[in-house]
Amino acid sequence: MTGQKIDGIAVATSVKERVRAAVKELQNAGITPCLATVLVGDDAASATYVKNKQKACADIGIATKDHKLPVTFSQKEMNSLIDLLNKDDTVHGILVQLPLPSQLDEFATTSRISPLKDVDGLTPYNIGLLTSARAILKPCTPSGIMELFEYYKIDLEGKNAVIINRSNLVGKPLYNLMLEKNSTVTTCHSRTRNLKEHCQIADIIITAIGDRKKFLLTEDMVKDGVVVIDVGTARLEGKLVGDVDYENIIKKASYVTPVPGGVGPMTIAMLLKNTVTAASISKEFVQHN
Repeated sequence: MTGQKIDGIAVATSVKERVRAAVKELQNAGITPCLATVLVGDDAASATYVKNKQKACADIGIATKDHKLPVTFSQKEMNSLIDLLNKDDTVHGILVQLPLPSQLDEFATTSRISPLKDVDGLTPYNIGLLTSARAILKPCTPSGIMELFEYYKIDLEGKNAVIINRSNLVGKPLYNLMLEKNSTVTTCHSRTRNLKEHCQIADIIITAIGDRKKFLLTEDMVKDGVVVIDVGTARLEGKLVGDVDYENIIKKASYVTPVPGGVGPMTIAMLLKNTVTAASISKEFVQHN
């Protein structure tokens, strides 16, 4: 058998079309959704990510406010900037590009963002709502993965799912989202023993390591009919690759995401969705106050 490639570009396009329609509705009500981006320092990869996010916003009518800050930016200055953005009624979403320089505390920075403008879903308040199955603004990559499952009608109920990642951005929120769908979820990480055995009994594997020297999911690690979601990204001989030996895994799997063109486009699509959701929340908030 040969499995089906999950086309993240096609699914992301469908999400963007829904978001585009929502943007028009908000604009008709006098609200232009706006995302404020905050980039500290001159890391080339981070700058590219922010530029791509801003371009995606422009493509569907979301305004952006760009804040490029020197690498020496202090925590006190960061706190003041976030406070200003929290109070700015024309800003609906705040995105602080991670990682931050060492003098800045990532937890303190993300925690300061208003939960109503937290389009990355990283504030303690929104994380708490997520664990209670009540979150509205959810982390972009995990919610993008859930959108892929829904689009391809991949049933999660009762399935054994293995997540190879325990980060706040991917592994932990995804655990909660899959648990909501009644999967039996195992989180694996760098200290997990017998990782191969965990993978071999999994119906669904989501891997997000991003380092081929440390990890590669190979065909002997998966069973027939498995669903594989590859979140990892790395450079190998000048090419963008993931965590998965795609060419061989797809011969055994039912569904596999490629890299590039799989989860990546979904992350940006869900950021756009969260920004418009945050703008909609602000509209309701304004109407009721």
